[in-house]
Amino acid sequence: MSALHDATGIATTGFVSPFPTIASRASAAAPPSRALERRQSWERRYRWILRTSDAAAVAFTCAVASVVSIGAVSGPLAVADPGLVFQIAAATAVIWLLMLSAFATRDVKLIGSGAAEYTRVIHATGFAFGLLAMIDVAIDVDGIRAQLFVALPLGIGVLLFERWLWRRWLIRRRLAGAYTTRAIVVGERADVEYVIRSIADPGLGYQVVGASLRGDDLDSLRVGDAIYPAMRTHSVAEAAAALDADTIIIASRGDEGADEIKHLAWQLENTAAELVISSRVSDVAGPRMSLRPVEGLPLIHVEIASFTGRAYLAKRALDIAVASIALLFFAPIAAVIAIAIKLDSPGPLFFPQARVGRDGHEFRMIKFRSMAVDAEERRAALLAANEGAGPLFKMHDDPRVTRVGRILRKYSLDEVPQFWNVLVGDMSVVGPRPPLPSEVATYDDDVFRRLYIKPGITGPWQVGGRSDLSWEESVRLDLRYVENWTVMTDIVLMWRTVRVMLRPDGAY
Repeated sequence: MSALHDATGIATTGFVSPFPTIASRASAAAPPSRALERRQSWERRYRWILRTSDAAAVAFTCAVASVVSIGAVSGPLAVADPGLVFQIAAATAVIWLLMLSAFATRDVKLIGSGAAEYTRVIHATGFAFGLLAMIDVAIDVDGIRAQLFVALPLGIGVLLFERWLWRRWLIRRRLAGAYTTRAIVVGERADVEYVIRSIADPGLGYQVVGASLRGDDLDSLRVGDAIYPAMRTHSVAEAAAALDADTIIIASRGDEGADEIKHLAWQLENTAAELVISSRVSDVAGPRMSLRPVEGLPLIHVEIASFTGRAYLAKRALDIAVASIALLFFAPIAAVIAIAIKLDSPGPLFFPQARVGRDGHEFRMIKFRSMAVDAEERRAALLAANEGAGPLFKMHDDPRVTRVGRILRKYSLDEVPQFWNVLVGDMSVVGPRPPLPSEVATYDDDVFRRLYIKPGITGPWQVGGRSDLSWEESVRLDLRYVENWTVMTDIVLMWRTVRVMLRPDGAY
């Protein structure tokens, strides 16, 4: 059987059963692989970077709060003993940093993607300042209120921005081939292919170096343009050593026995390699899932998606705050846009259009006019040039778009008036794409779930490709958001939207 080579040039042969017999403990107790040593090294280095950076951010924030408190001559922030202020600031910093560690905000399993890292930072900060608030109520110590009123909001912003900067740095390093996890994917062929496609983005930090397929005697596996070697050895530990891997991912469909997974864990227990099980519960985010062991049986509880209650009230409060700030911020820019539209082409300033909102309620969505006034009449003549999929109509070089309209669309400035729709309650800042009534008429039962929450000015479709997305991909992103939205997810998507607007791609 001919030898195969992975990206690092390591030769491999044959096929491995994904749940082989247990190798001897002596052979399993091999020295750590180079990949494992590299992973542990960069994990330690990155945690140290975050600890140092967190300490600097916390110290800066507490110092600013102290200076504000000392400078206050009256009011709740004024202090009678300025010398006590810096002692309180130091104590605040210590408690804060301890909570950041206690809440595992630097857990390498969650850094680099998703909102979990940011959520833990906020929870840790809230807990730390909750302790300070209780101390202030109990003994009324000078200097604590400055930390509560100044350091709390400032600190959350500084910490989240600092973590975001390091995340961008980490992603750039991963794109360059560093700070990655070398993984072997184990399971049925279809499940292995699904997992490999799901973690293919280099920014996620996984480098798949091989596969172990159950029921397929293959030398290699092709997924897209990549070819992965398939191993034949007596244990997964030996496969990991041969391919210099530090992680084994089980592409699970739920029919693996407890003994099989236990045997895999036994093979790896003296190698320090990680064992990861991918769930086939797809498009369900982590916050909706919890693990509850019952009589040795691990039960995964999946919460039913909620579209009412306290979380939805928090989302509405965030919408009102963001929309109000955005309307004030964009007011001078909107005045310039209005003049440009009027000078560029005849017609009204705004383009109101019927869209379908939550629970099928129709409303008039407002945009700056970016097309000629007869755009709707000319649409029928352009249907043959439609580049959109499904019910969407898209053209890269739509002749109906005005000169000013092209600029507005490129930077999404035509959507600024939609903040008024948010303020009056027709839309949300973040949500599914607002559909036309003609689009809704083509929906099947699953796609109707897009209407369970308010449509948004931005959303996963906006930051994930905009007009370049296929209809199916747009629907998938929207439905995933509908099922799994959180306030923290909304904040992350808002931030990503700002970046997309500054570096537009896929808008036309």
